[in-house]
Amino acid sequence: MFDATHFARLQSIGLTPPLLQSIPPLADGDTPMRVVEVQRDSVLLHDGARVQRARLLPALHNALADAADAVAVGDWVLAQRNTLAEWWVRSRVPPANQIARRLHDGRDKVTRVVLAANIDTALIVMGLDHDFNPRRLERYLAFTRLARVGAAVVLSKADLVDDATRAARVHEAMALAPADVAVLAVNGQAPEAAATLAPWLGAGQTLVVVGSSGAGKSTLTNTLVGAAVQDTGGIRAGDSRGRHTTTARTLHPLPGGACLIDTPGLRTLRLDADAADVVGAFEDIASLAGACRFRDCRHDDEPGCAVRDALPAARLKNFHKLQREAARDAMGALERQALLARWKAMGRAGKARAKQKKEW
Repeated sequence: MFDATHFARLQSIGLTPPLLQSIPPLADGDTPMRVVEVQRDSVLLHDGARVQRARLLPALHNALADAADAVAVGDWVLAQRNTLAEWWVRSRVPPANQIARRLHDGRDKVTRVVLAANIDTALIVMGLDHDFNPRRLERYLAFTRLARVGAAVVLSKADLVDDATRAARVHEAMALAPADVAVLAVNGQAPEAAATLAPWLGAGQTLVVVGSSGAGKSTLTNTLVGAAVQDTGGIRAGDSRGRHTTTARTLHPLPGGACLIDTPGLRTLRLDADAADVVGAFEDIASLAGACRFRDCRHDDEPGCAVRDALPAARLKNFHKLQREAARDAMGALERQALLARWKAMGRAGKARAKQKKEW
């Protein structure tokens, strides 16, 4: 199906032997390409040599939408050019993995949003300045774990904090990260950042950069690409929060043969998981749970809870918060309305009791 030259060209944009095996037999006119950007009504595709603009066949778009899925940056697709020289995507190669989040409209609708596909490593970028937030880091680590994507924590802006602050925050991040997740402190503007990340930048590897606005994702992207491919902006002095200078997810080939997907900062990150799945993303909680007195222990106020006795209260509180979010997102509209009604009733009852106490 592919000769060595064709495979080498596609490898430069992230094709690996396992992904090659998942590509179905090509029909006449099929061209395997990789999605490098998703726009409102079209996608940009790369064939290893050039970028082409294409549109999805309505049947493909509708089938994916019905499955709460979508073509995303990093996907491999089969495209054909018609007699008008227009490119159309007729099918998507099943992705090896996806990173996705849930969006809640604040009422009854929960939407699954696919951010990227076919990822080898997620670089979780967090600034060592005011951007540093252990609870948010736990959320991003759970996010990548649930997607079955490898991860590395990149603590940026190492040049903006003193040695003691840097050492303390690196130590805190290492305590939160699983054993197979590296924690690295870098200056995203320095060429040395590429050398630090070299173990993850091998030919054919695909990385995605995730984190909040102002964390230094676009700065790191520019350094790794070796060109100013993404705009960078200033941050507020008070809290190191940044504006959304990156507005679209884009795949960039790197000089060493890897590919990097930069993403806009995520103001909110709701996990694409059910409440039971969240346990698996917290490996320390899952391993300790077997020692709890009760098999169905919720690690809340039950006696003999091995998890509560072993872990910091802040980590356990964040775990419960993520479980509650996942449980609410999995509810139907009527269930959420009933839950809201119960909360309101409890609030009214609390106010009535407080009023009675005052009258006494």
